[in-house]
Amino acid sequence: MSTRPPGTASAVRSDQAGVFSRIAGFANRHRWTALILWLVVLVGVWAGASQAGDRYRDDYSLPGTETQNALEVLKEHGAGNAWNTVSIVLHDKDGLRTPGTESAVAGMLKKVSGLSGVVGVRSPYQDRSAISADGTVGYATVELDRAAENVPLTQSKPILDTAREIQKDGLQVELGGEAARKLGKNQGSGAEGAGVFAALAILLFMFGTVIAASLPVITAVFAVGATLGIIVLASHQFIIASYSPYVMALVGLGVGIDYALLIFARYRAELVKDIAPDEAERRALEGAGRTVLFAGCTVIIALLGLVALGLGSLRGMALAVALTVLLTMVASLTLLPSLLAIFGKRFARQFTARARKRAAKGRPEEGTRWRAWGEAVQRRPWTALLLPLVALGALAVPAADLRLGLADAGNDPDGTTSRVAYDLLAKGFGPGFNGPLVIVTEGDNAVRAAGAAAGTLKNTPGIVLVNGPIPTEDGKAAMLLAVPRTAPQDTATTDLVHRLRDDVLPALAKQTKAEYLVGGATAAVIDFSETIGGKLPLFVTIVIGLSIVLLMMVFRSVLIPLKAALLNLVSVGAALGAVSLVFQHGWLGADPGPIEAFIPTMIFAIVFGLSMDYEIFLVSRMREEWLRSKDAAKAVREGLAHTGAVVTAAGAVMIVVFGAFMLSPDRMLRQFGFGLAVAIFVDAVLIRCLIVPAAMRLMGKKAWWLPQALGKVLPEVRVEKH
Repeated sequence: MSTRPPGTASAVRSDQAGVFSRIAGFANRHRWTALILWLVVLVGVWAGASQAGDRYRDDYSLPGTETQNALEVLKEHGAGNAWNTVSIVLHDKDGLRTPGTESAVAGMLKKVSGLSGVVGVRSPYQDRSAISADGTVGYATVELDRAAENVPLTQSKPILDTAREIQKDGLQVELGGEAARKLGKNQGSGAEGAGVFAALAILLFMFGTVIAASLPVITAVFAVGATLGIIVLASHQFIIASYSPYVMALVGLGVGIDYALLIFARYRAELVKDIAPDEAERRALEGAGRTVLFAGCTVIIALLGLVALGLGSLRGMALAVALTVLLTMVASLTLLPSLLAIFGKRFARQFTARARKRAAKGRPEEGTRWRAWGEAVQRRPWTALLLPLVALGALAVPAADLRLGLADAGNDPDGTTSRVAYDLLAKGFGPGFNGPLVIVTEGDNAVRAAGAAAGTLKNTPGIVLVNGPIPTEDGKAAMLLAVPRTAPQDTATTDLVHRLRDDVLPALAKQTKAEYLVGGATAAVIDFSETIGGKLPLFVTIVIGLSIVLLMMVFRSVLIPLKAALLNLVSVGAALGAVSLVFQHGWLGADPGPIEAFIPTMIFAIVFGLSMDYEIFLVSRMREEWLRSKDAAKAVREGLAHTGAVVTAAGAVMIVVFGAFMLSPDRMLRQFGFGLAVAIFVDAVLIRCLIVPAAMRLMGKKAWWLPQALGKVLPEVRVEKH
């Protein structure tokens, strides 16, 4: 780390220049080349993406789970399409059994059966259980040629349009099921634009000029745009979930603007010292550029750790978001320097002029208020440490009772056809009808064994209806549809699945000598949630361990990495607690329900990396002053004075970008955006401005202690070049 006083450095000789100095030099010499290369990449990638189109696929396979085993049994015996269905839901308050209605429905279903991708159609009049007891609600089952979650709009929309040809006064027609949910989705809903606009407003207030405020945003947009195009092309070779682009945009815009802002703020700080633009750019990259590199790599490592969980639906999204972070990091280190080189002389005039005006008016220098704040925190360190920790601990308590799951049609926006169909089926057949359990058995006596299970299940508390046995084409397997009394997301339904698997069906299997598997969409959600929940502790342990080792190499300290890991856990815990209160318990008007199963892992991976970003940025400046003065209290004050404004501004930018996704109608994006916004607020405001300075003051010189034996074997990573 550099011990050179901030304003006395001269240009570094080329033979002594580090990697970041060489990057800055290249950007100055080839400023237009770098910009044109990024333009070529962006235009070229999107030209190819527009030509190829996307092929997003949602992979909900759960290797080794009972749900997956049940599905594989059905596929093996020719019934793999049993779950690949949508429902045409019919509602008529005067009843569905009038001759005119029956004739119209029959004609409509005949047309639907001829549509592309439709394998078969079963009329509600073929099965007495397909029409409600009062005769007002019914459903036709449409079997598809692919997994319902991967049915494109071009296939599901014609089904809805054809079905609604018979809709008239009194007869309502809706489309239900996973394939129908995409018809009502507009996941972005302008949230990205609202977030970028709010970020621009903050940057404009911070830098005072439109061009300066725009550069971090332009850098992020270039990176996110290029990544989205790459992912469109990659979706033809790899499994990329359909919701990945929205998550990528959310993370990419927030992280990209944040990384660029850290570099740009350091650049401005050097310019106001009357440093030449090219030298200011070199210093900015040597300091903040290294912070961006380490922080970005931490986020990427954490996201790649999600790949090791072995869940297809999570693996593709984690890779896509990791690539987004990588390109935003690269753009901050290559595109932004070229833009700084282009506008450097203008910025030098503007920023130095504003600094002189500030001095002429007798205003305090930038950092004076933060220096005073640091002194106030140091006067009462225990108060500054304990009060926010107690508050955050209380906020984190609800996270201990986090109920994981996946959103279903019951969480879709009001008025969408999938939500209306869901509500109609629940009204006509009971809340559990939207999530039937599929009981599968195979063998020579599969049908007989399924029949025995039907008798047992009809008398099992919590089950209101059993349909079947339904044999497969080859007769070697059979399935039952058991309808729970409670809704798919109800905890009682989860308890029922466990009771069937652990007690009811194993006892029956001893009598029939058959094996029973409980599957279906509801059981799949339970398996998915419990699989992630079971692997989460190992994932968290690995990420924390790696971060502690990295911080030990950076700061040559034991206590600082341990403190950072603990506080990062506090910020994540507080964020998940807030998510639980709002979305699980229904605070602030949100519909209560389970938290999307992958939200905790994604929030942890991203927030841990971003917290590392702020930790390195703040504490490295403290260490610089410590090496210069060996005064622990002064190191805290000066570190906060030089970084406090930047950290809070960067946090504010990410809060508005992430918070803007609360405008989205998609429940998953609202949870994700809200959780990240709360975590960044906690980290950038409470932890970095209160808890960290207080903790560093209390640790004093011990904060920089590293055992001599450990120091010899531990490589040193310098955040700033000597």
